[in-house]
Amino acid sequence: MSINWYPGHMAKSKRKLMEQLKQVHALVELCDARIPVSSRNPELNSLSKDMPRVLVLNKADLADPAKTQLWLRYFNSLGEKAIAIQANKPSSANKTRLAINDALKNEANRLKQKGINKTLRLMVIGVPNVGKSTFINSLTGSTSLRAEDRPGITRAPQWVKMSEDISILDTPGMLWPKLEDQRAAKRLAYIAAIGEGAIDAYALCLELIDELMSVSPMSLISRYKLDNAKMSAEEMLHAICKSRGFLLPGAELDIDRAVSTVLNEFRDGRIGKITLETPEDIFEN
Repeated sequence: MSINWYPGHMAKSKRKLMEQLKQVHALVELCDARIPVSSRNPELNSLSKDMPRVLVLNKADLADPAKTQLWLRYFNSLGEKAIAIQANKPSSANKTRLAINDALKNEANRLKQKGINKTLRLMVIGVPNVGKSTFINSLTGSTSLRAEDRPGITRAPQWVKMSEDISILDTPGMLWPKLEDQRAAKRLAYIAAIGEGAIDAYALCLELIDELMSVSPMSLISRYKLDNAKMSAEEMLHAICKSRGFLLPGAELDIDRAVSTVLNEFRDGRIGKITLETPEDIFEN
């Protein structure tokens, strides 16, 4: 299965992003804690250069806690300031505010020494469906930004106040033009960061089942009461239909419903707290 998806509005958003980066003092990059590498934009380093940055592993409540700690140690060993959060929890908002204040500290001190009273500007960036709007709403204590979980929906950048001296720019979810790493592209599709029209949901579901059986087989087996771990992904999907009673008239298996169920239950964390990649994967590749 090959995935290639880059809607026209994303190219326009990238051009806008390059202009807006010149207007901000720091960057918050959101990634999904279940795929901390695959959900990071490989072009961001060259675009943001030496700008202070906070890397936020969001949706940590859906990821394997032990693997999340491995990732935090790995990113921090590279000199990146990384934190793991659940965007809708107050404790996560407090942790994030501390990290943001630390990232803006040098610029704040520089302006203070010059006697300049200026609002510090921060940009939040991430792939579609990574939780940016929920994240910003938690920081601002409002619901001014609507959470949108459908990739490909154009949304204009918005400035919102985090505090009296810090403003945040929320940007539309953005991918990169060439999804050359097809494994990363599939993982982005698993978390619904890629539009449904660009993927074969059935093939994607089979790929996900194979990955889950590789990294967390008991989570899948337990969730769907599977009695044979040696089945193929297709056979497992058929078994899920039977165990859940997904049947069409004439006792035909409702494969589409099973596909939707597996994808959605992975995305919602109902299959288990699962992380699909580890720092060791980087060195292996």
